[in-house]
Amino acid sequence: MSSTAKIRALTAAGKTGHAEQELGALITRLFGLPAEHLAINADAYSLNSLNGFFESGGKKFFFKFHQEENEEAMSGEYYRAGILAAAGLPVDMPLHVSTQPGEQILVYRRRDDRRFADILSRLDMGSDPALHEAALAAERSLADRIFEIYSRTLHPITPAQSAAEPIHRLFHHRLTDPATGTFPGGRYASFYIGENFSFPGLDLDWEELKNLRFIINGVEYRDTLESLFLEAATALHPAALANAGGVVAHGDAHNANVWFQQREGAEDSLALFDPAFAGAHMPTLLAEAKATFHNIFAHPFWLYDPPAATAHFCAAASRRGDRLHVETDWRLSRIREDLLAIKATHIWRPLLRLLRARALLPPDWRRTVKLALFLCPTLVMNLRGGMGGHTPASSAIAFAAAIMAGSEPSGPDIFSDFLDRIDPV
Repeated sequence: MSSTAKIRALTAAGKTGHAEQELGALITRLFGLPAEHLAINADAYSLNSLNGFFESGGKKFFFKFHQEENEEAMSGEYYRAGILAAAGLPVDMPLHVSTQPGEQILVYRRRDDRRFADILSRLDMGSDPALHEAALAAERSLADRIFEIYSRTLHPITPAQSAAEPIHRLFHHRLTDPATGTFPGGRYASFYIGENFSFPGLDLDWEELKNLRFIINGVEYRDTLESLFLEAATALHPAALANAGGVVAHGDAHNANVWFQQREGAEDSLALFDPAFAGAHMPTLLAEAKATFHNIFAHPFWLYDPPAATAHFCAAASRRGDRLHVETDWRLSRIREDLLAIKATHIWRPLLRLLRARALLPPDWRRTVKLALFLCPTLVMNLRGGMGGHTPASSAIAFAAAIMAGSEPSGPDIFSDFLDRIDPV
């Protein structure tokens, strides 16, 4: 087991003190910084990472690392913040970086800024008109900068260039066996295949669930869970994604990786950090997928705070033949709807128009985007009730959201409305 994997496992087991000792020793060994007063944050957003603070030589630092299963066997380079800075993205540059597989850690100077995720969670909970408008203004400014960089760096890429990008570790590599590359494997196999699923008043095993078609709030969906994973394994293969070109991108800019900067005499702004999957040839259709799902559709609550979702929303599930009926009152909050509008009009639609103008827009772009959105929740954490903190109710909401993301509906829903809005035609 690698150093970072051991530290994450100790933290997950509640042995935080032991984990902090191990991490302090690792930081000292890697960077020559005697780590004092090290504390790992209890952070709902750190689904596959850890962050926290320490002091050394009278200076205060912030650390973060992402730890992927079997990353020691993975090729490619993590943490290429310099690529983003050179392209003009507002990125917080780390003071110290270790890119060794299994010991990949970033150390930053400690900041007083809040993460954008925390600002938005506050707005999910209640009205604050001034903060709401400030958040939207900062998001629009960042979105415009991102699109400008996408438009300037968009270029044809080869299948080999695509395959070398680390972004695939968040998508295709989680579907396959890390040693052989065969499908099914990875998180898909370990999370779901052969397992049991608990929904409100209904328990199913994988063999029962995998072939059921979902009817969500009266809207029927074409694809089953198993068929979506199978289609994604082909459509999101790294080589297949080269046909839409590549861009310079962060790739994992969920809002827990974004600082909300408030400076006297200046407009509020956003800055990115933790570029674990940044790339210069990132397949264009993957560049915004994580940020779109995790900053908008994963909220309010259900992905990052299942107990809160269970308290705030209702969910019911029933099986009728080969159909799984899910009824829920979960919906996006106003701030998430407004963020979705910005993401659609300031990045996605102009980007797709640019791809079309440069003869780089694949005819199946819509399916590719939907499948990438589907994998965002299903492979970032185990969505089964009783796993990863999920309750039966939040699990029903989670699988409903995933199906809506990936499958074609018989009627309107929030995902089809989004895709219609960004359609470049």
